[in-house]
Amino acid sequence: MFVLVVIALLIVGAVYGMGTDSIDRHTVKSLDINRYMGDWYEIARYDHPFERGLVEVKATYRMAADGRIEVVNCGIDYRTERSRIAHGRAKLTPIQGKLRVSFFWFFYSDYNVMELDRDYRWAVVGSRSNKHLWILARDPVLPGRTLNHILQLVERRGYRSGRLLFVEQQRRS
Repeated sequence: MFVLVVIALLIVGAVYGMGTDSIDRHTVKSLDINRYMGDWYEIARYDHPFERGLVEVKATYRMAADGRIEVVNCGIDYRTERSRIAHGRAKLTPIQGKLRVSFFWFFYSDYNVMELDRDYRWAVVGSRSNKHLWILARDPVLPGRTLNHILQLVERRGYRSGRLLFVEQQRRS
């Protein structure tokens, strides 16, 4: 019985502890979802299993006729040279800059647009967990000055930019 109580307390503590670190996860004050639609290249990300080994990663967001947001993530596994594609869906929330995204059945994750260029040329996206962070851009490569600015914004929010994996977008033949 004692072991079960300890396990339950550990689980509750782990769930409660998510999002209680010093990371600033506040979303942008305004997000025009129609302007956000389209292609976004992944410039950098925190490492995680579902994208491990992928290069040339791109996400496409499209507003469906029924008002749903369709999401297609694609990339190339550099080890096998095979494309990997994930189809998902997103939905708006009452909080500006926050969506809920699902790639599997009815399991949704937070998608927090935390920084966004005024012309919608780049974005910084996080989640409830401090283990997820993405830098996205409309073009496969960002100018160095712009990237440095974004990295400073990321650091100010409490993320460690040194943990970012920079995604190879334009591979040499």
